[in-house]
Amino acid sequence: MAEERLSTVFSIALRFSLAAMLVFGVGYPMLSVGLAQLLFPAQANGSQLVVDDVIVGSSLVAQPFDAPQYFHPRPSAAGYDLLALAGSNAARSNSALHDRVSSSVASLPQDKQAETDVSDYSDLLTQSGSGIDPHISVAAARLQLPRVAQARGLSTDAVNQLLEASIEPAFLGGLGRERINVLLLNIKMNKIAPGERTP
Repeated sequence: MAEERLSTVFSIALRFSLAAMLVFGVGYPMLSVGLAQLLFPAQANGSQLVVDDVIVGSSLVAQPFDAPQYFHPRPSAAGYDLLALAGSNAARSNSALHDRVSSSVASLPQDKQAETDVSDYSDLLTQSGSGIDPHISVAAARLQLPRVAQARGLSTDAVNQLLEASIEPAFLGGLGRERINVLLLNIKMNKIAPGERTP
């Protein structure tokens, strides 16, 4: 009798485990992936950006730009490497951090280098927690506008129109602040005045 009960319990447990594996290990992932592909295909495939039938990146991932004809993203402690995502976690007393920030300050327009209030464009000096933040503030983009216009031989008005059209609103209209996706803006810049490098 006890053996029959044990056998029954074991059989129920085995069937329940198999059913759970099928439902949660196969059915649920397939349903999730299928719905994502159906409802949000771009996001489900990594928000890929395609230029001339070539994938040039993702709108979710920053790329390094340091040439003068491009808008520059936030500095990256991860070197923009997807396999090394992280902030630097360097203390304020860290000499390497001071050197990096000093270098970033030196890349600002001369009239901004001595300013103490950099809150509007601090993202040009600070690193994001992920190391691949694709956005900068609108103020940080506007600060770079004269350099980009000069390097491309365009008027500041022409570049500013493109910049203003690239502003993304705050999340849900009130969380965070307006921002610019650097890679998207640089791709648009290349369409009106090709640079030396296709993002």
